[in-house]
Amino acid sequence: MEISPALQAKLDSIPRKTGCYLMKDSSGEVIYVGKAVNLRSRVRSYFHASAQKHLRTKRLVERIKDIEWIIVGSELEALILEMNLIKEHRPRYNVRLKDDKRYPYIKIQWGDPYPKVSVTRLVKKNGDRYYGPYTSVWAVNQTLDVLRRIFPYLTCNRAITGEDHRACLYYDIELCAAPCIGAISKKDYRNMISKLGDFLNGRTEPIVDHLQEKMQLASDELRFEKAAQIRDQLLAIEEIVQRQRIISPEHLDSDVVAMARLEKEACIQIFFIRGGKLTGREYFMVEGANDAPDAKVLAEVIKQFYDQAPSVPSQILLPHQVEEARIIKQWLNSQRSGEKVELLIPRDKDQVELLEMAAENAAEMLSALKTQKETEHDLNQEALDELQEHLKLGAPPQRIECYDISTMQGTAQVGSMVVFQNGQPHKSHYRRFNIRTVSGPDDFASMEEVLTRRFRRWKASQEDAPQRGGDKPGHKPDASFAILPDLLLVDGGKGQLGRAVQVLEAFDLLDTVPVAGLAKRHEEVFVPGRVRPILLARNSQGLYLLQRVRDEAHRFAITAHRKQRSRQGLQSPLEKIPGVGPARRRALLQRFHSVQNIRQASAEELAATPNISQKLAHTIQEYLKSC
Repeated sequence: MEISPALQAKLDSIPRKTGCYLMKDSSGEVIYVGKAVNLRSRVRSYFHASAQKHLRTKRLVERIKDIEWIIVGSELEALILEMNLIKEHRPRYNVRLKDDKRYPYIKIQWGDPYPKVSVTRLVKKNGDRYYGPYTSVWAVNQTLDVLRRIFPYLTCNRAITGEDHRACLYYDIELCAAPCIGAISKKDYRNMISKLGDFLNGRTEPIVDHLQEKMQLASDELRFEKAAQIRDQLLAIEEIVQRQRIISPEHLDSDVVAMARLEKEACIQIFFIRGGKLTGREYFMVEGANDAPDAKVLAEVIKQFYDQAPSVPSQILLPHQVEEARIIKQWLNSQRSGEKVELLIPRDKDQVELLEMAAENAAEMLSALKTQKETEHDLNQEALDELQEHLKLGAPPQRIECYDISTMQGTAQVGSMVVFQNGQPHKSHYRRFNIRTVSGPDDFASMEEVLTRRFRRWKASQEDAPQRGGDKPGHKPDASFAILPDLLLVDGGKGQLGRAVQVLEAFDLLDTVPVAGLAKRHEEVFVPGRVRPILLARNSQGLYLLQRVRDEAHRFAITAHRKQRSRQGLQSPLEKIPGVGPARRRALLQRFHSVQNIRQASAEELAATPNISQKLAHTIQEYLKSC
C-alpha cells in the first residue's frame, strides 16, 4: 500500500528503543496499542508485504494515519503501560475483555481496627481483602447469612471503644460478637475475621476441627446449650461446604483458564480453586479476537483480568502456551509482591479433566449466548417490521431516538435523549440536556428546548461550522447529533407530540423525520395528522420495543436529575453569596468551623474575619438567614 509522506516521516523517526506505540486513524482516534523491545522494527513490520497477508492487519494498516510512541525503561514497564493505554482508549483492533459487568465480592476492610464485612462490586487495591467473585448478590448474601452464624461480625457504624453500656439486638440474637461493649477483644475479633477469610478461601477443615473440639468440651462440662449452639454452627458450615466441589487434596490455590471460539466470537471461562476446592467461576466474552491466534488472545486476557483481580493465585492452568509468557510471569510475580506464579499446562489426569470441564463450560456459554443473540435479533427485527407497518414508515426504523423530561418541584430540570440502533441501546449516543430557558415545571416548553438544541446541533454538523447554542467554537461535531433518527419518540401524548412537530417544522424536517408520542396511561401511540391514537396489541413486539425505549429514556433522565440535585445539595450556601470567593469561604470556615456557626455569628464577629468588610458581613448575614 502507498504510505503518505507524513506517515513515512514518522516511520523513519521511530527510535530503536523499548516502549509502546499508539496507531491512530484520520479522526485522531487510537485504533491499536502495542509494545515492543525495538519500537522501530516492530512498527515498521506492519507495513511489510508479508504482514498484509492477514486480513485484520491489512485493515488496520489501511486506517493508520498517525503513530505516536512512548519510550520506557524495561519490558515490564512497557507491558504495564500497554495495559493502561488499552484500558484508557479501548482500541478497536486490540483484543479486549468485552464484558464490563462487575461481579459481587465479599470484602473485609482489613485496614480498620475492627474489620467489617460487606458486599461490593468495586475492587480496590487498598489493603482490603476480597473473596469471590460470586455469580449474584443473592449468592453472596446467602453465604453471608450462614457465615454470620459462625463468625458474628460487626455490621453497624458505631465507633468501637469497648465501653458502650449496652450492645444492639444483634448481640442478643448471637449475630454480633459485640466488641462495642468489650465482649470480645480487638485481638480475638481480628482473629475471628481472619478465620472467616480462611473459610472463604476454602480452608474449612481447621475451623471444623476446632469447633468439634469446643462442642465436645462443652458437652463434657454439661454446657448443653453451648454445645447445641456450636452444633448449629457446624451444620451451617456443612451447608456451604456442600456447595463446593473438592478438586485437589493438596489444598492448592489456582485458577483454571479455558477458551472456546466460534466464528468471530471467543469466550473465556475461569474456575477459581481455593484450598483445593472449586469456590467460583466467571466468564468473559472477548472483543477484537477475530483471526488473532489463541496464544495472543489468552495472553491479553490474562493481563487484563489479573490487572483488575483482587488477588493472583500461585498457579494458573492454561490449555497451551501464551505469548510473552516470561514477561507476563514477571508481572504476575509483582502482583503477588514477589511471590512466584506458575503458568502451567496440565499434564496429570485430574488437572487435564478440570481444564476440559472449563473448556466445555466456555463452549456451552458461547453457544447459549449465540442462540440468545440470534433470538434477540429475530425479535428486534419483528418489532421494527411491526413499527414500520403500524406507523406507516418507509422502512424499519433502525435508529430510534426517544426524549424525556425529568423535574422535581420545578428544580434541576433535565432532558434525556436515548438512542436504540437495530432494537438495541446505543449508549455511546445517549445525551443529557440541562434545561436553560424554562423556569418552573413546564414539560412542554422543556421538550421544545431539548429538541431545538438537538436539531440545531444537527444543522451545525451539516454546515460543518462552529456549533451554536452555547457550544465551543470549532468544537468537533458530535456523532450522535450528526445523524437523523428514523423515528423520533417523545414520552407523552398530544401535547408533547405537538411541541415535537413544531420543532421539526422549524427545521423543515417534518417530512423527513417520522415522529410519535407514547402516552403512559394506556400505552397509546400518537402520530401527527391522526385524531385517534394507534393501539398496538399488548403482546406486540413493536409495543415492547417502544416501551423499552421510553423506559430507558425515563431512567436516563431520572439518573441525570438525581445527580444534578445531589450536586446542588452538596453545594455550600457560602458559594452562592456574591463577593464570597474561595479565599473568603476558607477564612470563614477556618474561624467558625461550620456554616451553622457562621449563620449564628454577629455582623461584628464576621467582620473580624480577614478580608470580610462590615458591608459584606451584613450581606452574608442576610443571605444565610434567608436560606
